[in-house]
Amino acid sequence: MSKLNTKDVKASGAGIAKTLQPGNIACKIHGIELEDFKFKEGAYHLLLSLESGPIEGFDGFLVDKDKPEGPKYKGQVGTVKASEWAFADGETKGGKEISRDQEIMKFLKNICVAIDKVKWLDSQDNKHETIESLVKAFNKEKPFKDILLDFCLCGKEYMNKNNFINYELFLPKFSKVGSPFAAIKAGAVSKVIVFNVDDHIKRKKVEASQSLEDQASSEMNIPEGTQDFEL
Repeated sequence: MSKLNTKDVKASGAGIAKTLQPGNIACKIHGIELEDFKFKEGAYHLLLSLESGPIEGFDGFLVDKDKPEGPKYKGQVGTVKASEWAFADGETKGGKEISRDQEIMKFLKNICVAIDKVKWLDSQDNKHETIESLVKAFNKEKPFKDILLDFCLCGKEYMNKNNFINYELFLPKFSKVGSPFAAIKAGAVSKVIVFNVDDHIKRKKVEASQSLEDQASSEMNIPEGTQDFEL
């Protein structure tokens, strides 16, 4: 009878996906940046680079893909849109005017509130002429560094080149139901939206016959504001 080989037993984290998946998960922010929205000039997606908390026995992506012997991420990683929709100037169906820059600043304010770094945003008052400059400063100075937050991650399905379903990740809207992210506080009830498949997985795909105009329209439903504030 052969003897048991204990050296090659894989830890439970070995088969876990290296990328973030839809659901409720604790993550830290590594970076944040603006991405042009191709269907409307001047519109932006706000992208968050996230990493989950450490997973025991996990074999993550390399931090630097050009250094194969270098450190690896200790958790799942992924790029998450701050909103399903692009930030753009416009108005709601009810006729309320929406400012791209104000909506982006509201999102940054909500992050600062969650990480208890509102003073950082206050310190930027009258320092920036453009929203691009403010976001770059936020990303460079990283007041969010190494702070874990609870997130609700939504997913829009798409088929990858290997014919497997992947997800384009985005955050749900702020609402009376809860927030897309919140601070982790021992003993406190989480204010984060509870993930559920029906509400937070978008299965409808853009058909090949759908026009670019229709696709743009489906991604340009300008959301209502989150909370008003003044810089």
